[in-house]
Amino acid sequence: MEAKKIEELKSFVEQCKLNPSLLHTPSFAFFKNYLQSLGAKIPPSVKSEKDDGNHQKEKTFESKKPNVSTDDILNEDIIESDVELDNSDVVDPDNDPPQKMGDSSVEVTEENQEAAQLSKAKAMDAISEGKLNEAIDLLTEAISLNPKSAIFYANRASVFVKMKKPNAAIRDANAALQINADSAKGYKARGMARAMLGLWEDAARDLHVASNLDFDEEINVMLKKVEPNANKIEEHRRKYERVRKERELKRIDLERQKRQSKSKDAEAAAVLKDGEIIGIHSASELKVKLKAATKTSRLAIIYFTATWCGPCRYISPVYTSLAGKYPKIVFLKLDVDEASDAAAEWNVSSIPSFFFVKNGKEVDKFVGADKDSLEKKIAQHAG
Repeated sequence: MEAKKIEELKSFVEQCKLNPSLLHTPSFAFFKNYLQSLGAKIPPSVKSEKDDGNHQKEKTFESKKPNVSTDDILNEDIIESDVELDNSDVVDPDNDPPQKMGDSSVEVTEENQEAAQLSKAKAMDAISEGKLNEAIDLLTEAISLNPKSAIFYANRASVFVKMKKPNAAIRDANAALQINADSAKGYKARGMARAMLGLWEDAARDLHVASNLDFDEEINVMLKKVEPNANKIEEHRRKYERVRKERELKRIDLERQKRQSKSKDAEAAAVLKDGEIIGIHSASELKVKLKAATKTSRLAIIYFTATWCGPCRYISPVYTSLAGKYPKIVFLKLDVDEASDAAAEWNVSSIPSFFFVKNGKEVDKFVGADKDSLEKKIAQHAG
């Protein structure tokens, strides 16, 4: 089994621990039956409600998919898809020890065949008299005498159905179908047993095959009960699959956007120089660098200077050393005479001037050549 499938199974089991009622969801009936066959006790459902005193309907909900990040669903809630079924004829699974099966390696003599037919005839009489346990014993005897006959298994399966022992019926129906893949009675018994367990889709498939092989009115009546539930479950599955595909497309689109964003961030970072002073020569160039700083969520410092400024000559080496000390801050430097358009846009009236910019907005300003005050400002905004 793939690692991904194993993780999904683990997550499903964790959800069942938190909400055992999930096991009463019709689509999980196969799993509940498996647990019960191992001796597990399933807590009663808390999602059922009575309907007109005779019929009981259970509204079951698909559990939220585990381990789905908010990014994957674009911060939307998981859509819960519900299906309301008529489970009035569903019974608790029988957990009796498996019934005695025949030994297929035994050589069947004519005498055994005749004796088996006699036991079968007696079993049919017992069934007509309502003596179902006696019928089971007689059919078990017939199976022991002739374990290669599908009809004996199929007949015993139909008796188990009457006794409301669906798991036993399914075991016999499977044995009948293993001997004769076209056993209409085997498919019919298995379909009716699966309906008793709420396995509506499997039941519908078996009953349709049985009807095609050998139609009878009982199969037709049973299909009228089974098919509405099977169709609802199929529609429920299609609806959930549509939601799953929509989320998958959203996830793919989100990942594409993230890749594009990372690519743009990398491009933006490429125009910045960690630990170095970036010389700016015009207002347009300054805008490019500030935009790159914003994309990479970095603080940018704009230093306006001039070659004729004495205090600037003093503070410039300090500014250069601070760039090495704070490599993730974007240190920009402009000469007011060369980049006069930028100086005008930023209303520079005296130099040296330092503007602190975050996300494209000025957050602070410092004028002067006091190196301690400058570093204090940088440290303040570096975080």
